[in-house]
Amino acid sequence: MKRLHVSVSVTDLDASIGFYRNLFAAEPSVVKADYAKWMLDDPCVNFAVTTHGAQKGVDHFGIQAEDEAELSEVYGRLKTAGDAVVIEQGETVCCYAQSEKSWIFDPEGIAWETFLTRGQSPVYGTDEILPAGQSSACCDRPKVEQARVKSGSNCC
Repeated sequence: MKRLHVSVSVTDLDASIGFYRNLFAAEPSVVKADYAKWMLDDPCVNFAVTTHGAQKGVDHFGIQAEDEAELSEVYGRLKTAGDAVVIEQGETVCCYAQSEKSWIFDPEGIAWETFLTRGQSPVYGTDEILPAGQSSACCDRPKVEQARVKSGSNCC
């Protein structure tokens, strides 16, 4: 079963946890000083809030696979989804998890990731916990400018 992933960058983590705890009628499954995550079955979503991110609001969407077969299936669909190049991040530590990831941008420039979580990590994505508002290299999603059009053009 694949799960929709939504990541929201927030200013006040405690207020956001309170809001989403009430909205989802559930406690987060992970709470850190700069991050919280709900793994909900109804609706089937991996919903995360974090103080990381350059802009506040929806940072990206994703599809979380449960196993290698699902990851391969979703990755295959990514490659045919549009004119943008798939950015293969590969194995990474991000959002307190060990994952394998790939990224693409939709026609409006919205980032989508596909990933398989392989285990937990004690850090957000670097060897040190970063202060609130400072991004780590792992979860700095690719920029839309990094995705060139599949036609091979290096222009614009």
